[in-house]
Amino acid sequence: MSLPQIDQAYLTRVLVELLNTPSPTGFTNAAISFVGRELKTLGTTATRTRKGALTATLAGAAHDAPRALTAHVDTLGAMVKAIKSNGRLKLSKLGSFAWNTVEGEHCQIFTRDQRRITGSLLVTKASAHIFRTEVAETLRQDDTMEVRLDARTTSPDETRALGIEVGDFVAFDPRVVVTESGFIRSRHLDDKAGVAAMLAAVKALQDAGLTPAQRTTLHFSNYEEVGHGAASGFPPDLAELVAVDMAAVGPGQTSDEFHVTICVKDSGGPYHHGLSNRLRDLADQHEIPYKVDIYPYYGSDAEAFWRAGGDVKIALLGPGVDASHNYERTHTEALITTTQLILAYLLGE
Repeated sequence: MSLPQIDQAYLTRVLVELLNTPSPTGFTNAAISFVGRELKTLGTTATRTRKGALTATLAGAAHDAPRALTAHVDTLGAMVKAIKSNGRLKLSKLGSFAWNTVEGEHCQIFTRDQRRITGSLLVTKASAHIFRTEVAETLRQDDTMEVRLDARTTSPDETRALGIEVGDFVAFDPRVVVTESGFIRSRHLDDKAGVAAMLAAVKALQDAGLTPAQRTTLHFSNYEEVGHGAASGFPPDLAELVAVDMAAVGPGQTSDEFHVTICVKDSGGPYHHGLSNRLRDLADQHEIPYKVDIYPYYGSDAEAFWRAGGDVKIALLGPGVDASHNYERTHTEALITTTQLILAYLLGE
């Protein structure tokens, strides 16, 4: 069976809109709602777990070995740790990233009363005309970074009058750009690129009137960046789980920005050998260009389910993303091949 046609315009549109929807870990309601609306337009009803993840079920031709796909909508971000004596904000990280990767970035603070206050993340000694060499020499760490608010405030009381308090979520500007050459650069392609590929695969099935080979759960997690996103939310008879998440591009890796990658081992150890090989066989069968790679500093939602006691086969695939957990970039070719491999898996016996 040949694979159904992928609507590339839909794939790009969904990705851009999702990237522009702030969703730091723990503050993902808007992104989860967005995915739910997209699934509804595709004729699929989704429900939320008590944890806040989103799940939906695709009926399959068989249900003796049910499958699942998972991708995460949560991203790196921060929370307000303290309001400083100068009215600026000290932050606490959400997820694993280095402060220098977001230095100078525009951000939004989401208050409890649903206001959005904008600002910029800066090193505390930011002006070269004041601090001379200290601008370059200061270590970028929790105590030397602060949010300069776009408001007239020079004291904690003035900042609190804006509605800002300790515990408010902070999202960094994604700065989404789609180039004529097919590149997409943005923060948080990890893992909104994977979410968009899953939705594009569902649309391709619907457009072609095709049914997956097995009953399949679609799972969109909201706590992956802190390690436990897909630890729950699956049916008890699940047999296989494939995580769709970004592939890390860099020196020493086979992954690049133009292919889907099948990850066979990461910091948590090897994935299920048989399922990883089946994905490779499906890619060969459908002539989908792909890479195979190992990531030493990486973990996935599939492994989160294993750690939670899930007795299933797991695998990981996803588009190559350059500069992961920084200002990231991928190419539409990687998004297309990722969607193609998802379709091959869904339709394969």
